[in-house]
Amino acid sequence: MNAYRQEGTHEQSYTTLNGIAMLLAAIAMAIAAAAGIAVLKQAFVIPAVLLAIAAVFVACGFFMLQPNEAGVLTLFGDYLGTDRTAGLRWTWPWNMRRRVSVRARNQNIQTLKVNDKRGNPVEIAAVVVWRVEDTAQALFDVEDFEHFVKVQSESALRHIATHYNYDTGEDHEVNEVTLRAGAEVVAEALRGELQARVLQAGVKVEETKLTHLAYAPEIAGAMLRRQQAEAVISARAKIVVGAVSMVEMALKSLSEKNVVELDDERRAAMVSNLMVVLCSDRDAQPVVNTGTLYT
Repeated sequence: MNAYRQEGTHEQSYTTLNGIAMLLAAIAMAIAAAAGIAVLKQAFVIPAVLLAIAAVFVACGFFMLQPNEAGVLTLFGDYLGTDRTAGLRWTWPWNMRRRVSVRARNQNIQTLKVNDKRGNPVEIAAVVVWRVEDTAQALFDVEDFEHFVKVQSESALRHIATHYNYDTGEDHEVNEVTLRAGAEVVAEALRGELQARVLQAGVKVEETKLTHLAYAPEIAGAMLRRQQAEAVISARAKIVVGAVSMVEMALKSLSEKNVVELDDERRAAMVSNLMVVLCSDRDAQPVVNTGTLYT
């Protein structure tokens, strides 16, 4: 790609004339031709014709540039340069003029079905903000720079999506970047990937953002159940840790304050009852024991 950029066409500045001044000159020529014929009549026919031809010649060289618009000029297929001065401009009539917008543009990448790093099919979409930076490369180094950006945007998004998991799994790494949790990191990676691809078209990628991310419909239900199961397991693990801590605290407090003397069997029964109460997902139903533990 670097070798291509060295051989490619690069933008160079080209200065055209102020169109207002040339418009006044053309009007003056037309008035002079008409006035000369009216006053001198036949004696001024040839100069009047020459002035009229000159006025038409000047009129053929006008072109208009809006703000953030560039005019690319060529002569018989040879690139002359680019004029970025807004307003009415004038150049030699035989110079071909092509206007190119250098304003920021949005490229919506439609929802694509791709496989993430684990091979799970996911749906992903993004928006790209870009602008033409080098008008010569945009017009002469690629066939259609707008279509080029569109195709490369889709290709870059597909490529980036395969480098990340949709979400963390059971064997996830510490601080793992995923499509779901690391959207900003993924978007920046997409911007860098796309910028490298459209460099030869003279395009600058200013920003990329993910606009849609979801599992493909055929696995969405299964993945939802998996996420629910992982959430339940995580919640249960925290409940068990908390219950063990509370039981340990209760036994320690009872022992320190000499509230009751518990042998190993009664201690085990108490631990069992407390764990059932603390870990149950429903309200515990008390059972009154009228006998003793040993009867």
